[in-house]
Amino acid sequence: MTTTMQASRSGSGRAELREQILDVAARRFDVVGFRGTSLQDIAAEVGCAKASLLYHFDSKDAILAALMKPAVASMVELDQRLSGLDDEAARQAAIDGFIDLCLRYRRQIGVLYAEIPQMLRQPAFCDLEQMIDRLLDALSGRSTELESRFAALVVLAGISAARAKHLDLTDDELRPMLARIIDRTLGRPQQAHH
Repeated sequence: MTTTMQASRSGSGRAELREQILDVAARRFDVVGFRGTSLQDIAAEVGCAKASLLYHFDSKDAILAALMKPAVASMVELDQRLSGLDDEAARQAAIDGFIDLCLRYRRQIGVLYAEIPQMLRQPAFCDLEQMIDRLLDALSGRSTELESRFAALVVLAGISAARAKHLDLTDDELRPMLARIIDRTLGRPQQAHH
């Protein structure tokens, strides 16, 4: 085997191991929580030595950051889309965007809500809390009415809890159901500020 092929196969193996580590970590963080999962637990389930895991990630926080990075990047994109929209357009875009996030990052959503305090301590996610606040604002139609804002919070937290019970449903099954539930929960904004 040539050195180039060996290097290519070795690089491919490292990439596969990295993805396996992230998959196992996502599942464990979702089921037993971030604090309930050790690096040794992840390594044992992946079937690698802890040293191999540490080659890819120097800490459990680094695994969490890598796991959440794509979901947070999508959240940043949604946040930017919402900023230029008027109240009702922002509300509808927030609903659609939130459903897309929930479907695309089903496992990460549960980890996100459970681990927000841990994530907010990481520099890569320092803007996350403000983005979530702006998403809540958009979901409420930018209403100043307490009930509308509370309904938006219920939607955000409730979807996170519910999605864990229905990982087996397809996106096509979940999308219309989530849209109806969110629309019923939010109702019409009572008072929007301009």
